[in-house]
Amino acid sequence: MGLPHLHIVVLMGGWASERPVSLTSGAGVADALESRGHRVTRIDMERDVAARIAAAAPDVVFNALHGVPGEDGTVQGMLDLMGVPYTHSGLATSVIAIDKELTKHALVPHGVPMPGGRIVDSASLHEGDPLVRPYVLKPVNEGSSVGVAIVMDESNYGNPIRPDAAGPWQEFGRLLAEPYIRGRELTTAVLAGSDGPRALMVTELVPESGFYDFDAKYTEGMTRHVCPAEIPPEIERLCLEYALQAHQLLGCRGTSRSDFRWDDEQSEAGLFLLETNTQPGMTPLSLVPEQARACGISYADLVELIVEDALRLAGRLAPVDIGQAG
Repeated sequence: MGLPHLHIVVLMGGWASERPVSLTSGAGVADALESRGHRVTRIDMERDVAARIAAAAPDVVFNALHGVPGEDGTVQGMLDLMGVPYTHSGLATSVIAIDKELTKHALVPHGVPMPGGRIVDSASLHEGDPLVRPYVLKPVNEGSSVGVAIVMDESNYGNPIRPDAAGPWQEFGRLLAEPYIRGRELTTAVLAGSDGPRALMVTELVPESGFYDFDAKYTEGMTRHVCPAEIPPEIERLCLEYALQAHQLLGCRGTSRSDFRWDDEQSEAGLFLLETNTQPGMTPLSLVPEQARACGISYADLVELIVEDALRLAGRLAPVDIGQAG
């Protein structure tokens, strides 16, 4: 690919609810970089992270963190102040994209369809439903379906929701309530290149039971990936178009992944973008590496492309065409 040998800090772990996923992503990324001859320093983020990065003095940081504070702009602002290049999206994009309400404000006015809904305090759920059932409850600023629940017509949470109901949202105070969209789960990755970002393909996610929650995402055998998705050409085109549009409107860098729900009984009118993930997983079950591989881009090439994009944007690397990967 033409990428010179570098000293790269792989930042992983941290204390967010997605810590185990981040550790797995980071280990895979570090192994891939070492296989290409790069010097890698692995850092499991703690409160002294700035001092440890400064002591390492890397050429670039590969940000393999998921959730807060690695994906919400906090770490990005720290690295900006330190003057250290880093992978994935910058401060402003990270602040907006991790907040599902702010994401709607950024995308919907530009024609990207997203579900309606409202912000609610979790304590208010015991007084009455915020929306007509069925509806979805999710934390405003978490990823990987952490804390997500579907409140059905006949729900074991009670009607109204009981104060003692064991809902996965309970540890979060501020929630987004959205109408439940029946149908199919689709996702599209976008990858940056010297000629600009491109949407890769559409994958359908078919959980063996229930819905595509945290366990279904990261437990082998719980979800079947249909890659590429067996969907009508027009739905495929719209997923690619909306994912690329979201990536550009939000100002994403490196790679992103946009998740959709599609009510196949309504054709195009039933397609909704749910969220755009600015730091998608890089685990063996993750969707961006899977789509890249289907496009002829190996895992190690994908990792180097993300690093290359960070260095190019920092003005520290000459362009290398994405077509050389794979």
